[in-house]
Amino acid sequence: MSTVRRRSRPPLSASASVRARVGGVEVSEVQRARMLSSAAAVVSEHGYGQMSVARVTDRAHVSRRTFYDVFEDREDCFLALFEDALARVTERVVPAYGGERSWREQVRAGLGALLVFLDEQPRLASLLIVDGLSAGPRVLARRAEVLASVGAVLDRDGSESSGGRGLAEITGEGLVGAVFSVIHTRLLAERPGALVELLNPLVSMVVLPYLGAGAAQRELERPVAKLARRSGGSRNGAGASPSARSAEDPLVGLPMRLTYRTLRVLGAIGDWPGASNREVAEHAGVVDQGQMSKLLARLERLGLIRNTAGHGHQPSGEPNIWRLTDRGLQVTQTLRVHAGSNGEVAS
Repeated sequence: MSTVRRRSRPPLSASASVRARVGGVEVSEVQRARMLSSAAAVVSEHGYGQMSVARVTDRAHVSRRTFYDVFEDREDCFLALFEDALARVTERVVPAYGGERSWREQVRAGLGALLVFLDEQPRLASLLIVDGLSAGPRVLARRAEVLASVGAVLDRDGSESSGGRGLAEITGEGLVGAVFSVIHTRLLAERPGALVELLNPLVSMVVLPYLGAGAAQRELERPVAKLARRSGGSRNGAGASPSARSAEDPLVGLPMRLTYRTLRVLGAIGDWPGASNREVAEHAGVVDQGQMSKLLARLERLGLIRNTAGHGHQPSGEPNIWRLTDRGLQVTQTLRVHAGSNGEVAS
């Protein structure tokens, strides 16, 4: 199953734009990322209904003024989270759907990718499928737009595959709604189990009106190849272990305040792996080499970057060779996703 095709990475928020400067202070990328990370944790623990601006700002350690400098209101903040999660789902589902030749295999691959992703990311699954229904009119409108777009893809491709069975125009949209209704019910179950177990029944349900009862029965009885998950996690975000929550959000437990300059340094190392102190400073726009050395040393102690020059035994005077660690890469990617529409570390 495909999902909505994005318009060259649309803005993650309904705000007109994230300001690069507010009152002369650069707050956009880093502060926005911190608030979105905080909002995701609040929604996971309390649900959208209890996602107050106060809870978000307290957890992110920012002021209410800063929140309203970036977001219109709490629904705008949640909409940014929704778009973020939708973008991540799209990046998994669309290539899976498009990588198969027959429509039946496309449906199976797309649905399989969706279910595996939701199993891997239970917090995002709840945000997209459950909390999205409790949000305000802008989120509901965006959700309806997504379902209609996916339904249109099903109608187009399914009708071509069926040879034109004369189905109603809303068949695809109805099927998409039914699929998400089943997933919604499973997520709310006391013991939900793995969503990927729904693959055969859902594929059977989708192909039935287009290809007939015989094809649907074959999909229902089809052996299911094991679909590996990339990471673990509790279905209930509030009940997840600290390690599981950290795996979903690398900003959790990070013992430092990520400033605009820090973000630029991490981004420079990510974009130019193997850069020396001087090269990192040039790419990050840091003039003071002494400050650059101190910041690099701190990031190394925090496990976000590592010096690969001579495997830690380079001769005196030789330049350092900096690369991101796995956690540093996760932090940088998370901040870039949250930062804004263009995916850049800084403008």
